[in-house]
Formats: sequence, C-alpha cells, structure tokens
Amino acid sequence: MPTFSAPDGTQLAYRVTGDGDPVVCLPGGPSDSLYLGDLGGLSTHRRLIFLDLRGTGRSAIPEDTSSYRCDRLVEDVEALREHLGLARMDLLAHSGGANLAMRYAARYPENVAKLALITPGARAVGIAITGETRRELAQLRKSEPWFPAAFAALEAIGKGTGSDWEAIAPFFCGRWDAAARQHHAAGRPSNMEAAALFAAEGAFDPETTRAALATCEARVLLLAGEYDVNSPPCSVAELAGVFSDATLDVQPGAGHYPWLDDADRFVAATAAFLG
Repeated sequence: MPTFSAPDGTQLAYRVTGDGDPVVCLPGGPSDSLYLGDLGGLSTHRRLIFLDLRGTGRSAIPEDTSSYRCDRLVEDVEALREHLGLARMDLLAHSGGANLAMRYAARYPENVAKLALITPGARAVGIAITGETRRELAQLRKSEPWFPAAFAALEAIGKGTGSDWEAIAPFFCGRWDAAARQHHAAGRPSNMEAAALFAAEGAFDPETTRAALATCEARVLLLAGEYDVNSPPCSVAELAGVFSDATLDVQPGAGHYPWLDDADRFVAATAAFLG
C-alpha cells in the first residue's frame, strides 16, 4: 500500500482501486478502510482512494495518541490531498467518518468539490439521536426472527443497564444473512484507543462547524438507510438542513452499510451524484 507522511511525521497508508477521476474515501470507526471494500462496485465509475486513519490498518500508531481526536485528523486528510496533488477533491465518508469530512470541509471549504456522506454520524454539528428514535425505527424489524433478543439488548443499552453491542448488530444491516455476519465480524475496530479518543473532549465544535458548512459551496449528498438505527433517516434529514446545497436520499431496505444491502441501488445513486 502507498504511504505518505502526516504533518507530525506519522506514516499513513491508503489503498487505491478503480479508474477514473479520484474520490477520497474516509472510513468510520475509527477503523481501517477494508470493510468498505470497493463500495459495492463504485470503483467501476471512479478511482477510489481509501485512507486508513492513523493507528488503523496499515497506518502507523502516532507517538501522540491525542492526535486520534477528530479535529486533529483533519490535517491528515489535508496532507493526503496535497500528497495526491489534487487542487480540489470529491470526498466520500461513511458513518463516523462523516464527522471528520464535515470538520475538514468546514476548515478547508475551497478544497472540496463534492461531499458524499453515507449513513453519516452528525456529532460534528451537534445533532443528537434519542433512544426513543432508535427504538421506533427498530420496531420496523419486529417480524425478523432475531428481533426479540436484539430489541431487548437495544432497550437495555438505551436505559444504561446493558452493553451487549454484539446483540444489536442485526439492526445495522438490511439483511442479517451470512454475508452481513461476515462483514460485521471483519469490520470491528482493531484499535480501541483510537476509537475511544476520536470523540474526546474538544473533538467537535458544532456551532462553528455549522456556520462554516452553511456557506460551503460544495454539493452534498446525504444517503441514509431506511432501517439504520445508527444514523436514522430523520437525523440525516436534519443534517441535510445544515448545508446550502444538499440532496437527501433514503435507500429502501438498507441499514448502515447500504452498498451491502443493494449494491446496484447504492452505486447508481452515488455515481450519479459524483458524476
């Protein structure tokens, strides 16, 4: 895998797949980028450049672990843009990586042409998701055989009396089949310190970020999954209101990984937006 140097000297890795104009892709987690695959075949339309966030995948562990914080990671994204020689870039981010993408767009709006946020997290702009919202959305799956145990675990987590995150995994997938189980097992964050410090105190500045994004001229796609309890469609719709030029697309039957649930539908929507 090719590498480049972050501003603090940490060696960061990225992988490239596909042909055409580049799209820089940021994973959630924080995790390495392997769980994104080629985004269901999006690589047949564009050249995808997947960054392994510091301390994950093939990227080095930094000397200063406070640099795992979301706002600190912004400069890693900027270093990658400079390394690639891109004047402006199309930026795609999944889940928690959307927080990083939004912080980047707020700091460097002139460097972003298009911004595709896939089942995005929204802590960067202060959008909170209530337990009741997640429970109401989860009820859409009540006919599934795994629902009783998963819903009990979800309620316990919401009440603060449980922490069985594995039990609620089916709620993140449009279909809880063998492929979904395999993807879930392979996609667990390997660096728990990086995951814990990503949202440490000071990582987000919602008011400032909102103000900056309101004037950002980049076109924005917000793609939500109909069943996604992590990033519910209503919360993604609220996030759309932050931007001046945003398109909201809710993928039917999809969970948190829409390129797994219906790759053709996901690729068609995302490729059409990216052009």
